[in-house]
Amino acid sequence: MEAIVYNNKGAETGKVELPEAIFGRKWNSDLVNQVVLSMETSKRKPVAHARDRAHVSGGGKKPWKQKGTGRARHGSTRSPIWIGGGVSHGPINEKNFERKTNKKMRNSALFTVLSAKLRDGEIMFIDSLGVGEIKTKNAIKLLNTLSGVKGFEKIAYKKGNRAFVAVPKSDPNVTKSFRNIPSAFVDEMRNLNPVDVLKYKYLVVENPELSLKALVGRTNVKSK
Repeated sequence: MEAIVYNNKGAETGKVELPEAIFGRKWNSDLVNQVVLSMETSKRKPVAHARDRAHVSGGGKKPWKQKGTGRARHGSTRSPIWIGGGVSHGPINEKNFERKTNKKMRNSALFTVLSAKLRDGEIMFIDSLGVGEIKTKNAIKLLNTLSGVKGFEKIAYKKGNRAFVAVPKSDPNVTKSFRNIPSAFVDEMRNLNPVDVLKYKYLVVENPELSLKALVGRTNVKSK
């Protein structure tokens, strides 16, 4: 399995051999759905918190005697039906939404998504980004140039999540040049996960021979 490699001018410079174990997977919607939902849910940090009757101020004393007043009977001003009373079945910030998935599942889901992206023509391999110094205009110029490649015409759009740029190792020049572009994001290839790949329309992989080494080592990871 081969893919075309481009330069930062949008011209073809050669081809790269892609591992079948990573880019030749069949679509598995159940696996991808389970892993993505687990990852998204695990990031959830509960904020909403309501106090129940055990946490609000108020006496434990009975407001008035049980009979003879003509009013409804009440046992405490902390009751949920009283103003200032506790809340019944309200949200609490102690709830844990974390879901666990093993490494084998996460890697399989990632490879499944990458295979689908490749079939849809949404992965571009580029030998070097060539951003140079830290300038946002250099990153914008690069995206505009890459939009001239057939199938990637929308990569330079300002709205929406357009490009996830995967680099073999962290480069401050690249990261800082892209950070003011809301439609693009830069991260190391070793941090790639199904959520990021699905979040962005296109995946741009710099130096594919070096970048793909970070994924090849994850093809035989045993589950825990």
